[in-house]
Amino acid sequence: MNDITKTLDEFKRLLSIIDELRVKCPWDMKQTNESLRKLTIEETYELADAVFSGSDEGIKNELGDLMLHIVFYAKIGSEKGVFNMGDVLEGINKKLTYRHPHVFGDVKVSGASQVEENWEQLKTKENNGYKPVLSGVPSSLPAIVKANRIQEKVRGVGFDWEKREQIWDKVLEEITELKEEINNRNTEAIESELGDVLFSIINASRLYGIDPEAALEKTNRKFIKRFNYLEKETLIKGISLHNMSLDEMNVIWEEAKKED
Repeated sequence: MNDITKTLDEFKRLLSIIDELRVKCPWDMKQTNESLRKLTIEETYELADAVFSGSDEGIKNELGDLMLHIVFYAKIGSEKGVFNMGDVLEGINKKLTYRHPHVFGDVKVSGASQVEENWEQLKTKENNGYKPVLSGVPSSLPAIVKANRIQEKVRGVGFDWEKREQIWDKVLEEITELKEEINNRNTEAIESELGDVLFSIINASRLYGIDPEAALEKTNRKFIKRFNYLEKETLIKGISLHNMSLDEMNVIWEEAKKED
């Protein structure tokens, strides 16, 4: 059995399993789009964790969980009579061929960046009319991911720095404005300026090909590892963190850095 045959057979089996669960399992019978939403988000984050950890087995398992949700939503759509799994697949197939004219048409591109630009431009022409560039950014995205996506989208229509080095002047400008508001002790303005600083840093990450979410998560994990070391060492020495000075903590913190 080749890969395609196995894939089609297992996909048909999954569809059949969902059909049966919807009429025989009390839990599956009561699920709606709304009840699945939170679980789908959770499964997406679990897939992201598996990707971050580099676990191929984990990625495979989490993809299965996400596939279950996709089929589940399609089943609910079918029960409502609004769409089915075939419609979902037809839609994505049409979208992919339309947005890749350099593969399925006569358009020539010079590289991946031009592909991205063409992709965003084609999106604005869909639905038989004008479509705002940022209309496809989900409002529920985490702020860092959303900021990065916003910047990627406007870049697709040419709204970007001519040279990536220019971003550092903007970063310094935003930091200066933040410092001014801190000196003014204006809490609302501080929040606004801090947001601008973060937005500019995320922009810098994008310009230098760094995923800001992944970069921050690596720092989170690094900090957790070092702090766990600090906590463990104090327990071994019979010392309470609450009774230590910051300088004393920093001595052990430097040890933790060397462990890295």
